[in-house]
Amino acid sequence: MKKIILVLGFLFMENFVFSQGCSDAGICSVNHGFQSETKQFKNTLEFAAIYSLGESDVRYFSPYISYAKRFNERFSFTSKVTLSTADGSFGTRTQLGDAFLIGNYTFKENSKKQWSVLTGFKFPFTASNLKINGYSLPLDYQSSLGTIDLFLGINLHYKKWDFNSAVQIPIFNLNKNSYFKEYGGTDDFPSTNLFQRKSDALLRATYSIKTLNKKFAFKPNVLFIYHLGEDSFENIFAQRENINGSDGLTINGNLITSYKIAKQSSLELSLATPFVVRDVRPDGLTRSFVLGLQYQYSF
Repeated sequence: MKKIILVLGFLFMENFVFSQGCSDAGICSVNHGFQSETKQFKNTLEFAAIYSLGESDVRYFSPYISYAKRFNERFSFTSKVTLSTADGSFGTRTQLGDAFLIGNYTFKENSKKQWSVLTGFKFPFTASNLKINGYSLPLDYQSSLGTIDLFLGINLHYKKWDFNSAVQIPIFNLNKNSYFKEYGGTDDFPSTNLFQRKSDALLRATYSIKTLNKKFAFKPNVLFIYHLGEDSFENIFAQRENINGSDGLTINGNLITSYKIAKQSSLELSLATPFVVRDVRPDGLTRSFVLGLQYQYSF
């Protein structure tokens, strides 16, 4: 219990540092495709709501619904649809975000080690150019980045540890954002007109602690996310311009607490905050605090 309290204290110590969140891009939650807590059931429904704080005064409420299908002991499939409400000084905008389709293959356990791999895609519901009263909005107010992305990942499960890595690669850019900070009336958000985003790479380590009755589980984990290049936009002279400082490393801390209500259902609470930041986050993924509540039902 002392270890858990220390982890909680460490997380909240950094609570007011602004950094990359991940709730929009998707790579931070792709590890759900590796989870295999309910092997005795073929189907799992997941309902979640996420509250987070972003750049300037922007607040987010982001529910999603997910369905997972286990075809056999080795292969499973997960789908997810997201919704996002962004509220701040520009106004309030609600829109469907992205659809995720992820396939996972688990290899046979050997010497307490079990490997699994995943691949999948993210499809946007918008071109990232939602407006309020005809005015263009920065990416912080958009429900999607407007790209079709490819996910590739690998996971090692050993005793109480999980180590996974993944890459998220934009393969088709449908982004039609038209926001210029020169006309936005504030310097809080960079220009993102016709935004083009680079890939992300992730490395995560998770340690699982369960109570004796196995009702509660605690999963402190740390995420290293490296943005593999500088993003770019088209300036007011119709020339493509790199956004200096938009590449580099982000480190996020996360604590997941789950409670098993019954054999088929569970609740999960997730708290996340950043430790290390990128200099510039034009993609609208800035979060200082993320709180998520999830209900899971298997059948």
